[in-house]
Amino acid sequence: MRHHPGLRLHRDQEEVITTVKLEEKQQIVQDLTERFAKASVVILTDYKGLNVPAMSELRRKLKQAGVDYKVVKNTLMVRASQDTPIVVLQGQFQGPSAVAIGYADPVAPAQILTKFAADSKTFAIRAGVLQGKLIDPAGIKALAELPPREVLLGQLLSVFAGGPTALVRVLSAVPRGLLNVLNAVKDRKASAERPAAA
Repeated sequence: MRHHPGLRLHRDQEEVITTVKLEEKQQIVQDLTERFAKASVVILTDYKGLNVPAMSELRRKLKQAGVDYKVVKNTLMVRASQDTPIVVLQGQFQGPSAVAIGYADPVAPAQILTKFAADSKTFAIRAGVLQGKLIDPAGIKALAELPPREVLLGQLLSVFAGGPTALVRVLSAVPRGLLNVLNAVKDRKASAERPAAA
């Protein structure tokens, strides 16, 4: 029985393609694992029904906020989440899934995704992980209602700046109050001595 040379080439091509696909998948898992390990927040979404322009707009907004948005097969996300805080999301990796991965400000991705979900009829937020803790869509919505990190830092700074100022006011009020009391005592003594002298 003779082997057809074209068939042999075809099998070799299949082996090469399979090897390339396996290497690509391993690279995707490694990249996603590194991102999950560095993330302060990961939000899992269902992007079913989104068209390309809407998906591009969402990605653009997230990227401007320093957030990665990845559409990856669920099996690869399960592998990538092993040995990371994101492992608590594994039960949620079903259907069309994409993850928003935030590194610095956990509020920004929550705000962008919550607004996008409110404006979209098909896009949905499934769950998230914040500092290793699983949060539901209501928790993500509550997170979205917080002021951005910069505003919170500004508020904290004003509290710190206001503290010393208030302390100085209180401390300067004590001598002023004491001075007022001493002046009142002096005035009373002076008024008490005048009738006696008369």
